[in-house]
Amino acid sequence: MADLVYKIVDAREWRQAQLRGSYHGSGDDRRDGFIHLSFVGQVAGTAARHFRNRSDLLLVAFASEALGDALRFEPSRDGALFPHLYSELPTSAALSEQPMTLDADGVPQAAGVAP
Repeated sequence: MADLVYKIVDAREWRQAQLRGSYHGSGDDRRDGFIHLSFVGQVAGTAARHFRNRSDLLLVAFASEALGDALRFEPSRDGALFPHLYSELPTSAALSEQPMTLDADGVPQAAGVAP
């Protein structure tokens, strides 16, 4: 099976993107010129660092191969490779989406995704 990549996204923005057929990214994504994604082992760190105390989030999974050549793996936090998408994210490529809930420290968590 292909490697999965994940996007933590505002639920309302994702619903709007589904109507359009593509997600153009968050404000941070648009500022940086690519859509920030994470591998499963990076989701918890991304949630803690960038989404603390946000309760309106979804975790959306994609097969990396479905995103094509616009997906690049580049060094980021602590030199680790992160998936970055240099195009719009087609909502039809989503394999799953699940709501994220806040833990006791206000960090968004998704069921079945290990911290």
